[in-house]
Amino acid sequence: MQSSLFDTLFRDDQGNIVIGQPPNASLLTWIGASLLQWVFPQEPLHSLMKIVALAAILLWATQELLTGVNYFRRGLGGLVLISVVGWQLEQALEQMLP
Repeated sequence: MQSSLFDTLFRDDQGNIVIGQPPNASLLTWIGASLLQWVFPQEPLHSLMKIVALAAILLWATQELLTGVNYFRRGLGGLVLISVVGWQLEQALEQMLP
């Protein structure tokens, strides 16, 4: 029996439909560090939380890209990874250019 596009994208290796999952440690760390940036706008804690949040979301995206349970989750990881890296490059270029 041939799998449909839906099955290929959203089913895991056991046949379950997986779109969302409970957050893992890296995603919880990103959420927590992102919230703490708003709670503590003063330096150096704000910058530390910014670095922790960035590292955590990059880790989460890489984990999803490489080991996501289905192609949807892997694609989501890839999309987030590309978006975060692109956003960071844009921020760096804005600081470098007059």
